[in-house]
Amino acid sequence: PDLPLLVLSCRAKEIKTKLGTLLQKPDSAIDFIIPYPEKPEKPPKAQKPSPEEALQWRDSLEKLLQNPYGLASFHSFLRSEFSEENAEFWVACEDYKKTKSPLKMAEKAKKIYEEFIQTEAPKEVNIDHFTKAVTMKNLVEPSPSSFDMAQKRIFALMEKDSLPRFVRSEFYQELIK
Repeated sequence: PDLPLLVLSCRAKEIKTKLGTLLQKPDSAIDFIIPYPEKPEKPPKAQKPSPEEALQWRDSLEKLLQNPYGLASFHSFLRSEFSEENAEFWVACEDYKKTKSPLKMAEKAKKIYEEFIQTEAPKEVNIDHFTKAVTMKNLVEPSPSSFDMAQKRIFALMEKDSLPRFVRSEFYQELIK
C-alpha cells in the first residue's frame, strides 16, 4: 500500500540531488545580475499617476504592478506590513522571464530560489508545499516558465489579501483625490 509513497520519495531524492548539483554552480557573477531593488525606494515623483489612473488599480493588480509609481507605492505599503517579499518575488520573476542566456537564467534561478523559495530563505514567500515541489522540479532544467506556478500563487495572494488593504490605505486615498 505504501509503494506510491516510496516511488514519490525516491523521485524527490532524485530531484533534490539534481537541484543540489544546480545550486553548486559557481556564483561569482550572481550578485550583480538581478536588478530588482534591495534598498527601500520612494515612488518616482515625476510619474505620479492621475487620480483616474490610480482608481483603476482598485480592480487590477496587474495595472498597479505594471505602473512604476504604482509598483513603488505598493512595495512601500507592503514594506509597512512586513510583506514586501511578495512584490519583490513577483518583480524578480518578471525579470527572470526576460532572460535570454541559459547561463544567466540558471544563475538568476539559483538566486531567486535561495532568496525566496527555499525553506528559511531570507525573503521566503508563502507558497504551499505542492507549489514549492513543482517549482523545485522545474529548476532542475531552468526555463522561462520555471517560476510561473509560484508567481501565480503569490499574485493571487497579493490580489486577494494585500490589494484590498492597499486600496484602503491613506497613501492610496491621497493618490485618488
